[in-house]
Amino acid sequence: MAYMLEEIARPSLSTLSLCAGLCLILVLLKVLQLYWKKKELIKALESFPGPPRHWLYGHNPEISQSEELSKVLAWSEKYSYAFTRWFRGFIPTLVISDPDYAKTVFSRRDPKTDLAYKFIIPWIGKGLLILSGPKWFKHRRLLTPAFHYDILKPYVSLISDSTKVMLDKWEQLITQNKSVELFEHVSLMTLDSIMKCAFSYHNNCQTNTDLDYYIKAVYDLTYLVFHRIKFFLPKSDFLYQLSPQGRRLHKACKLAHLHTDNVIKERKKMLQDERELEKIRKKRHLDFLDILLCAKDENGVGLSDEDLRAEVDTFMFEGHDTTASGISWVLYCMALYPEHQQRCREEIQEILDGRDTVQWEDLGKMTYTTMCIKETLRLYPPVPGVARQLSKPITFIDGRSLPEGLVISVSIYALHRNRSMWKDPEVFDPMRFSPENTSQRHSYAFLPFAAGARNCIGQQFAMNEMKVALALTLLRFELSPDPAKPPKPVPQLVLKSQTGIHLFLRKLP
Repeated sequence: MAYMLEEIARPSLSTLSLCAGLCLILVLLKVLQLYWKKKELIKALESFPGPPRHWLYGHNPEISQSEELSKVLAWSEKYSYAFTRWFRGFIPTLVISDPDYAKTVFSRRDPKTDLAYKFIIPWIGKGLLILSGPKWFKHRRLLTPAFHYDILKPYVSLISDSTKVMLDKWEQLITQNKSVELFEHVSLMTLDSIMKCAFSYHNNCQTNTDLDYYIKAVYDLTYLVFHRIKFFLPKSDFLYQLSPQGRRLHKACKLAHLHTDNVIKERKKMLQDERELEKIRKKRHLDFLDILLCAKDENGVGLSDEDLRAEVDTFMFEGHDTTASGISWVLYCMALYPEHQQRCREEIQEILDGRDTVQWEDLGKMTYTTMCIKETLRLYPPVPGVARQLSKPITFIDGRSLPEGLVISVSIYALHRNRSMWKDPEVFDPMRFSPENTSQRHSYAFLPFAAGARNCIGQQFAMNEMKVALALTLLRFELSPDPAKPPKPVPQLVLKSQTGIHLFLRKLP
C-alpha cells in the first residue's frame, strides 16, 4: 500500500518541479525583456538627461503631491528645453518646458498617451478628449458648431444669473473674522452654468444641493486618477479594481454617470414629445446637447449612445471643473493684488454703467480685466500639463530627436514660468498681455488651452465665463487673502489647492 502511494506521489512531485521550472524560466524571460526594453529606452533618451533616479521607482520617491509642481519647475530650470522623468523604473516621459519644443509637438496630431488618459476612460469614456485619428476628426467637426460665437452670445446672461446666485450665497456667509472657502461654491456655479447653457437644464443646483454628490464625485475622480498615474501603474485593471482606491474610483464613476445619464434621459424624453421637438426645430441656435443628438456625418450617421454619453461626460467635466479652477485662481490673484483688483473694478463699473448684468457686447471692452485673467492663467493654468504619444519619430529645433512610441509631456506650468521667455516670471504683471508685449512674445510661450489641432474646443466659453464671474464679483465684493490659510497648488488633472482657496469678502456699499 505504501509502495503504491509512493508511486502516485512521485509523478506529482515531478509535475510540480516542472511547473516551478517553467515559472522560473518565464520570470527570467520577463526580467530579460524588461532589461532590454529599458536599455532601448535609455538609449533613445540619452540626448535628454534628467535628475538622478531610483532604478525601480524612478523619480516617484522624490516627489510628493504637494511638491509636484515645484520639483518639475526646478528640474525644468536646470535642464534646458526638456528633461527625462521616470514614472517607476520602466516608464519614462520627456517633459518639455520650451516654446519651440512645444510648437514642434503641437504642430503634429499625435494621440493622447495611455500613460495618463486611459485611466480617465472609465469616467468620461472615449470622447473628444481621448479620441484620436479619423473618429476624433469626425467628432471635432460635428461639435465645432456648438462653440460658434452666435451660440455663445445668449450664454452670457445665463452665466450672469448663475453667478448672482453664488454671490447671494456669499453675502449670507460673510462674518467679520472668518474667510470663505471659494472653490466648492465656484464649482457649483460653473456646473449650474454649463447645465443651463449646454444642456438647457435648469435645476438650481446651487441652492437645492441635489447635485452635491456630483461635485464630490468629480473632486474624488480628479484626485484618484492623478494618484493612479503617479503611484499605481500596473497594467492590470483587475488588480487596481481590487485596491481600496480602485473601489473608490468605481463608486465615484457611478455617481458621475448617474448625473449625465439623467441629463441625456431628460432630453431624449423631450424629443419624443412632438411639441418639444417642434420648439427645438424652431430654435435659432441649438445648444450643445441639441447638436449632439442631431449631429450627422456625410453618410447621415449620428453618434451612437456610447459616443453620446462619452461626449456629455467629457464636456460636463471639462466645462465645469477646469473653469472652476480658473475662476477660483483669478479671484485669489485679485485678492492678493488689490491695486489690480481696484483697476479692474473701475473698468467694469465704467463699462456696465450701473447695470448688474453683463452682456455679450461688454466682454470685448474688458481690456485690463482680460489681461489680469490671462496673467492668472499664466501663473495658475487650470490644466498644468498635457501628454502625447509619438505616432512617428520627432526631431526638435536643436536637432535632438526621439523615436516613435515614446511619451512627451508639455508642462504648461513650467512653460509659463520659463525665465528665458518671461522676465521675473513669479511676479503678477498683467501688462505682459498688452498688445505690444503680446506681439513680441513667442506664440507658444502662453498655452493655457494647449495649441494646434487638439487645442481646447471650449476655450472661448471658458474665457467668457471667467470674465462674467470676475466682473460681477468685483462689483459686489472687495476681496482680500486669508494669511492663515494660503493656497497650496496641486495638480489633480486640474490645478487645485490642497488647502482650498480662502478669501475674506467685504460687501461694497
